[in-house]
Amino acid sequence: MKSIFFEDYRLGDSRSTWGRTVTDADIVLHAGQTGDFYPHHMDEEWCKTQSFGRRIAHGTLIFSMGVGLTAGEINPEAFSYGYEKLRFIKPVYIGDTIRAEVTVGDKKDHPRRPGFGIVSENLAVRNQRDEVVLACEHLLMVKKREGAGQ
Repeated sequence: MKSIFFEDYRLGDSRSTWGRTVTDADIVLHAGQTGDFYPHHMDEEWCKTQSFGRRIAHGTLIFSMGVGLTAGEINPEAFSYGYEKLRFIKPVYIGDTIRAEVTVGDKKDHPRRPGFGIVSENLAVRNQRDEVVLACEHLLMVKKREGAGQ
């Protein structure tokens, strides 16, 4: 574990992750966990009649995988405060390999908790063709250094 305080985050800092290939098992497991058995994800023959032509992964699955890919070293000074502006931009298919990119986009004081700030990270999930398939803002509540903002 490494402590990274609010003051340590710099606008424009970024990191990228390794790739992860989406499998049929991922989709089936996610459908079972969520109850989302829509034909877009489960019915290969029906999908052949649609513009995307084959089964697509759940947007929520790709969101979960993308967020999971970014979970590197644990920062005990921060925790997820939520997500904003989540968009499923392009379909992800079985066999696609996704990776995530995170860039610090904004920092501001927490409006009600003077010992904390909010860091906004722009998350982009990309496929093997470097196309953005999902984008959102990840908001982190981050502790300020002792005495800062208090």
